Amino acid sequence: MANFEIDDVLDSRLADYVSLTDVTLRSRHEPDMGIYIAESAYIIRRALEVGHRPRSILMDRRWLNDMQDVIAIIDENIPVLVGEPELLEAVTGFHVHRGALAAMHRPTLPTVSEVTSQARRIVILEDLVNHTNVGAIFRSAAALGIDAVLITPRCADPLYRRSVRVSMGTVFQIPWTRIEDWPTGLDQLRSSGFTIAAISPSGHDNVDLRQLAQDPPERIALVFGTEGGGLTKHASVEADISVRIPMQGGVDSLNVAAASAVVFWALNSN
Repeated sequence: MANFEIDDVLDSRLADYVSLTDVTLRSRHEPDMGIYIAESAYIIRRALEVGHRPRSILMDRRWLNDMQDVIAIIDENIPVLVGEPELLEAVTGFHVHRGALAAMHRPTLPTVSEVTSQARRIVILEDLVNHTNVGAIFRSAAALGIDAVLITPRCADPLYRRSVRVSMGTVFQIPWTRIEDWPTGLDQLRSSGFTIAAISPSGHDNVDLRQLAQDPPERIALVFGTEGGGLTKHASVEADISVRIPMQGGVDSLNVAAASAVVFWALNSN
């Protein structure tokens, strides 16, 4: 591989790192092969372990020794850009305290059928906007027995830098894809034997989570709605059942990431 000392924030090789969102990065490259940013040595290693390919790596020079195992396994044509921490901050717009970033080729997403064919318990995230919540849900899903995740067209990107970081790389572990036909795409899941369960605190005919956990369907798709507004009316109508988490203390709802962890744990513990 080639190490390049970088001392100019205008160096063209830094273009992938210059205060760009992942949406912008993706739109600047081929539609089916954009990039995402992997932040920290740990996340970069996780990405490489699952076969993701870097375009380049940018690191604080003080991390060169710690990153030798990574540098040793990447293709020799992939540039490793090395600079002072002040330069990295000037380029990225934030303090790179985890030592390294990598611009990774974004993998082509599988189809819904490919993701769900062997799955028993899947999650659908409808229009979540907070990348931290998306990352946290992926982490809980990996820890608590969820087989796959589907996201709606307007849901926040699981490969956004913050989502990946909060997920601790589990976004690379859990099979996931976008369900483009929403909510009509639920019919495909239903025809494959999935019971569609809307997770919602409202409604008089909701099934108590404890009851569901005692005798869950063989295949279940758990649908979580966006922060604040919750599930859309269309998604609620399309669901086979609506499930509520029993609560006390006058609390009527939980943050979607917290709610998902509770639901996953309840189903995984029985």
